[in-house]
Amino acid sequence: MRTVINSSPLIFLSKLGYLDALLTDAQTFYIPEAVVQEISAKPDQTASKIQAFLKNSQIQIREAHLLQLVSQLSLRFGKGEAEAIALALELSADTILLDDFAARQEALRLGLKVKGTLAIIFRLRQENRVPQTSLDDLYQELINIRFRVKRSIFDQIFFDS
Repeated sequence: MRTVINSSPLIFLSKLGYLDALLTDAQTFYIPEAVVQEISAKPDQTASKIQAFLKNSQIQIREAHLLQLVSQLSLRFGKGEAEAIALALELSADTILLDDFAARQEALRLGLKVKGTLAIIFRLRQENRVPQTSLDDLYQELINIRFRVKRSIFDQIFFDS
């Protein structure tokens, strides 16, 4: 299985300490060069953690070759999202991890299977692969790391599923 990851899920899962759990899945994880550049632009602890996963080849960097598609998508989305969507199409990825609503809609329109940070957290919790903190504490952790989500959407994902 192949999964392409955009910057925000990568960063937020790393900040929560959940990226390690995700990367133990029996699949190959890819990021485009633009995502590497976005992460490297802010040299902090999160960027260092992600760099370690890249160095250990737990996440592979791949160049998106569908340049015309990247160019068209870049008119509406960030370069990271544009390259991630193009790379997912190019690799016939099983899943793409995106958080931006408009980028998610475009990826779905192009036939990709899309998941976001919250869906990954939900699955990792269901599989007991991450700490089972209360949902109130988890929501507060998300707010503390500047993950933007309305409480109603959070509740819908974690309580109604």
